[in-house]
Amino acid sequence: MSELAVLALLLLGSVFTIVAGIGVVRLPDVFTRMHASTKVGTLGSGLILAGVAVHFADSAIVLRCILIVVFLLLTAPIGAHMIGRAALRIGITPWGIASRGDGSKTKLDAG
Repeated sequence: MSELAVLALLLLGSVFTIVAGIGVVRLPDVFTRMHASTKVGTLGSGLILAGVAVHFADSAIVLRCILIVVFLLLTAPIGAHMIGRAALRIGITPWGIASRGDGSKTKLDAG
């Protein structure tokens, strides 16, 4: 039964990690790419590490997997915040916002 749980966790984690990679390549700007890399990448990595912890069921390995997931949960949002802040400071305009020519910005209409 644990083999099925490991299989499900590894498969789900792999799918989320692949989706995060595709998102980093396909999304239109740094802000949405940052979202894909941090949120979905952390979820995928966490699921893969959960599968590793269930498979080995050794207390040392489980502790390491938990510590890695905690480290990812603590550092990914901080990294994303710093990337977004740096992008805004150098003048990258978020996708969907256009400049009116007088220096102010306006939200583009959806349709």
